[in-house]
Amino acid sequence: MKIHIITAFPGLMEGPFQESIIKRAQEKNLIEINIYNLRSFTKDKHNQIDDYPYGGGPGMVLKPEPIFDCIDHILEQIAPSDSKRLIFLTPQGKRYDQQHAKELSTEEHLIFLCGHYKGVDQRVRDYWKFDEISIGDYVLTGGELPALVIIDSVVRLIPGVISDMNSAATDSFYNNMLDCPYYTRPEVFRDLGVPSVLLSGNHAEIEKWRKQKALEITIERRQDLIKDDNIVTNKTNDE
Repeated sequence: MKIHIITAFPGLMEGPFQESIIKRAQEKNLIEINIYNLRSFTKDKHNQIDDYPYGGGPGMVLKPEPIFDCIDHILEQIAPSDSKRLIFLTPQGKRYDQQHAKELSTEEHLIFLCGHYKGVDQRVRDYWKFDEISIGDYVLTGGELPALVIIDSVVRLIPGVISDMNSAATDSFYNNMLDCPYYTRPEVFRDLGVPSVLLSGNHAEIEKWRKQKALEITIERRQDLIKDDNIVTNKTNDE
């Protein structure tokens, strides 16, 4: 996968890509990340990327010309047969979820446009027909942090990026459920023990316990994820 990020603040994007799983994915040549400074696509001596909104009002709006030129530049590098998605990060977008992450993880190219200020000239959105995405019902300074969130959630689903894909398949939200609790050594810490079923070696019972706990947590915290209204939780004896 090749990831293309259009931003007025490239310095915000560089550090996170040099750590952890995303760094290793690049080293394995499983992904390639390209960051485009929007100011590099301006044509005036001041490298102006924003201007006042027509009709007045507070704030500034990103100008269309550098965005169009940058997207054209990116598309020139992509074969017409390659799959690609253009993504605009905006509070007005569809709320992002795990299903969306799975869909994006199959693409060959992801092109992110990071908005800023009051947003972008509407003609950018009308012309390019982006997937407009929001990561939650709140407003951030710009689209850079949402882009990082989405990239992280997508990259880990690409085969070969993480060593155990079964681990990703049991994460919260993967199957409309929150994940179950996990324990590791020591067996007792500050008088707190590990549920005995996890020490039993009975893998069928362990799997049953984990599914039950995941269901209980989901019902308690996110009932909106449960699609079957007839599901009834049965408390386990081993709390």
